[in-house]
Amino acid sequence: MADELRLGIAGLGTVGTGVIKIIEKNPGLLKARCGRSISIKAVSARSRTKPREIDISGYEWENEPAALARRSDIDVYIELIGGERGSAKDSVEAALATGKHVVTANKAMLAAHGQSLAEAAEESGLALRFEAAVAGGIPVVKVLSESMAANRISRVLGVMNGTCNYILTRMESSGLSYDEVFAEASGLGYLEADPTLDVGGIDSGHKLALLASIAFGTRVNFAGMEIEGIDRVSITDIEQARDMGFRIKLLGVASMTDKGLEQRTQPCLVPMDSPLGQLESATNMIVLEGDAAGQVFLRGAGAGEGPTASSVMSDVMELARGQKATTFGQPAKSLANANPVSSNLPAPFYLRMALKDQAGVLAMIASALGDSGVSINRMRQYRHEGEAAPVIMVTHKTSPANIAKAISRIKKSDVVMEEPVSIRIEEI
Repeated sequence: MADELRLGIAGLGTVGTGVIKIIEKNPGLLKARCGRSISIKAVSARSRTKPREIDISGYEWENEPAALARRSDIDVYIELIGGERGSAKDSVEAALATGKHVVTANKAMLAAHGQSLAEAAEESGLALRFEAAVAGGIPVVKVLSESMAANRISRVLGVMNGTCNYILTRMESSGLSYDEVFAEASGLGYLEADPTLDVGGIDSGHKLALLASIAFGTRVNFAGMEIEGIDRVSITDIEQARDMGFRIKLLGVASMTDKGLEQRTQPCLVPMDSPLGQLESATNMIVLEGDAAGQVFLRGAGAGEGPTASSVMSDVMELARGQKATTFGQPAKSLANANPVSSNLPAPFYLRMALKDQAGVLAMIASALGDSGVSINRMRQYRHEGEAAPVIMVTHKTSPANIAKAISRIKKSDVVMEEPVSIRIEEI
């Protein structure tokens, strides 16, 4: 093993800056724990002169990330540029083609091209590591692919986007509407340049697709993901759900069923007293369910300079020790093609309706639900608002198809004053 592991870092934003800070601050600690020193040979970013919290004058500079990736004096290329394709993908391919290990935090790129990049790396005896791509400082990739490698995984779920969790918990605590809290989050810099990546559920979907590949031994299949964001969550549903003992969270959920791989990101209700129900602000939590280990809860910062840089460095240190695990927990060529299926696993549901205040309406609703295979567990009627009678129901377990059938039937009647709302209750 060489005395020194030499790095090239592309992308000097929040995470890149954090990585450099760790290496500069803790060289002795890193060497003691890896058995060799770790150094930065060269860097690349959009601007060389941009003001930064770190001094990069001691590192060689490359204008193009691909040129950095091809340098003969680096052993590991760290890609922190972001984006599904373009310079990020081109430079990673260049690094692998010239014998460099790759560490990346780029979930979008891996969700789209992870299979081909993993095959290219493994065919050349190289590592492609991505701990920082999934949940910031939470070491879920290593827990899933190493600590729980002997488990048959039944379900992966959790809050995988801190911005959405911030918005939902802030709406609950303040009583503000979605639009008001969205504007607040934007002003605080919590949202991506394209905010739909966060609030539209896409960011969570990218992360879930990577975890599902490791959990179930399948090729990454982001295209088979069912995605729903939080933009339609109302303060009314947050308040009424709380009154019934639940909180609304944007969850990513993946499970392997008899028919195929179910992957979805959607707003769900979780019990208030559950670990997920108690999760506040921008914190992330991922739950892994294995046949031997049972439920494993991982909670921590899902983004930010320090946590994400910490995960990048965990991959770097793994390489410094000479460890080269497969990208997705088993050889990439052995991963099965996932058969994506729509969610039809039974679950309880929250239903909210505004009904006409007249005799026989509740009986008609109960009949429509019963005829569709939906049984009511709990029901609560709230103070009338004009002619509308707000009614909240929690069902017993039933299939999403039965709920859809019941709502379709109810909407065709003349007793509902507005669009009925249904939200799945995820049992933890």
